[in-house]
Amino acid sequence: MNTLSYIIWTVDPAIFTIPFTDYAPRWYGVLFALGFLLSQQVFFRIFKTEGRPEKDVERVTGYMVAATIIGARLGHCLFYNPEYYLSNPVKILMIWEGGLASHGGALGILVAIYLFCKKYNYRYLWVLDRLVIVVALTGAMIRTGNLFNSEMEGTLTNSNTGVVYARATYDVLNYSEDVDDVWFEQGGDLQSDQAGVVPMTAFIEYRRGYDFEMKDKLFVENQLKSTLDRYGEVNEHVDFGEGPLIYKNYERDGKEIVEISALGKVRHAAQLYEALYCVVLMIVLYLLWSKRREVLPQGFNFALFMIVLWSLRFVDEYFKMNQEAFEENLALNMGQILSIPLTIAGIILMVWVFQQDRKMSDFK
Repeated sequence: MNTLSYIIWTVDPAIFTIPFTDYAPRWYGVLFALGFLLSQQVFFRIFKTEGRPEKDVERVTGYMVAATIIGARLGHCLFYNPEYYLSNPVKILMIWEGGLASHGGALGILVAIYLFCKKYNYRYLWVLDRLVIVVALTGAMIRTGNLFNSEMEGTLTNSNTGVVYARATYDVLNYSEDVDDVWFEQGGDLQSDQAGVVPMTAFIEYRRGYDFEMKDKLFVENQLKSTLDRYGEVNEHVDFGEGPLIYKNYERDGKEIVEISALGKVRHAAQLYEALYCVVLMIVLYLLWSKRREVLPQGFNFALFMIVLWSLRFVDEYFKMNQEAFEENLALNMGQILSIPLTIAGIILMVWVFQQDRKMSDFK
């Protein structure tokens, strides 16, 4: 087995904690904001190249940010858990608790850009043809943020290549102020014949001078195992075996170390798959705008974006864990169900775009 073919993912979602506060900026929020900032710079270049007022970039960015947040939040609440949120409508406003749906964000953007075009006298498809370039860029940044959050994890690869998502396990093992550090390494005493289940070892390092006593051994042998077993987010990714924990403790450099054997479940890095094809799509759309905008019919870029993004998203959902329990009983998950009409809309628009272009050519 090539143990180097998988990585153990334990990145902290928080970047750092601001001194004298409990506030910790998170990678997801920073990448989300960075996506819009970079997109705005791309849009400045596009508008400047085409002789459009740059102040309109700030306006359309405001519309886009508001629409993405509102649409994505409403989409998550109404598509994935309508009964709960309609019974507790105030919860819809609690966006910091998590829950954004890209399909809702897409619909929100379409509505917001229509309002922008009506107010500032822009052609709808003209704006959308250019907007999809930066939407793809922002999408790549957001999906990278999902990876840093250890959310939207992939399905099992059934091979030894992929990612073991161990952040939740890290948090459980970091159970006390006396714990100085927690880390994981590939390889270990537990073995499995099942493909995609790999040996790994968890290390708990206690603060210098801490005396690892009998009560600590009893905690590790009894309570820690039951605590790990209670957390679904742990069990989905790391298996500590059927019986008692297989562990040993020793002292190294004046610190007590507990070394625990485990098995990691290797999964697809589904967030990265989506981020990568968003980057490729952004590059293609930008090149089409840069090199071919004078000859391509209006609406082509937008239609191409709709077809490619949502059809790839449909396929990508096969590599993701379901987000809600009700999806387990569906032939297609909610992400796939929502992607189908958007893909069809893109195909219909593409046909219409070329029909209109043909009519214009005949008229000439």
